[in-house]
Amino acid sequence: MIQSIDRAIRILNLLQGARRMSLSEIAGQLELPPSTVHGILKTLVVHGMVGQEAAAGRYRLGPTVLRLGSVFLETLELRARALAWSEDLAQRTGFAVRAGVLSLGDVVIIHHEPRPDGTRQVPEVGIVIPAHVSALGKGVLAYDRAAADEMLSRPDALFAMTGETVTDRRTFRRRLRETQRSGLATEVEEAVLGECSAAAPIFQSCGEIVGAMGIVVPASEWPVPPAALDALRAAARAVSRELGAATWPAASGPGLGPARRTPVVIIRQPLG
Repeated sequence: MIQSIDRAIRILNLLQGARRMSLSEIAGQLELPPSTVHGILKTLVVHGMVGQEAAAGRYRLGPTVLRLGSVFLETLELRARALAWSEDLAQRTGFAVRAGVLSLGDVVIIHHEPRPDGTRQVPEVGIVIPAHVSALGKGVLAYDRAAADEMLSRPDALFAMTGETVTDRRTFRRRLRETQRSGLATEVEEAVLGECSAAAPIFQSCGEIVGAMGIVVPASEWPVPPAALDALRAAARAVSRELGAATWPAASGPGLGPARRTPVVIIRQPLG
């Protein structure tokens, strides 16, 4: 057990129950010196996990905790809806299928459907991939202007993971606009050499982007046949429909360019 992380989690649990606490109250509950607790609280404040009231100086849970909680709730519904369609998509294309959500500049894989060829494959649920090298990440960022701007505001946002990683900001934004026009995001060996992927965005009832679904393709089989991409679009559209979206793709993030809209058929029909 890492002591500092354990103490930070205990502080968050205390604030969850008490709502607002002073430094001395937190230190007393944890039976730790105030100086030790103050150092941990400063770090949590920097990352938005804890907020401090300007007047009273008391501490409370910060906006990052609320954001992570929102992502978790969205994840439950998205994963439940994506299960059946992911299996169908894997069978239709012959490729592994991932579903993921954006969290703090990364993509968290919430569902992984292995390739249907019977080979041994490592489960991927829970793995984290930097959004800028992930087709899933690009599929979400293309429709979330705030998240895209926040990520690109960091000097090291587009760090290279392979020689194929897109590290130029103008090129990256152009790729996001291309995703809006086609309904698909791609990456070709940007995260891992020998692996490519394509992804399509998933929306919920208010038209807000909630995640993405994608296929994972060996570089030797890239580019994939148009039928596989059509099946991917159909699967993402079907999941969006089940989450209550009225159109697919939904409206684009402001400033990124227009999105192609196609109506969502409410009556469930076979993909393809």
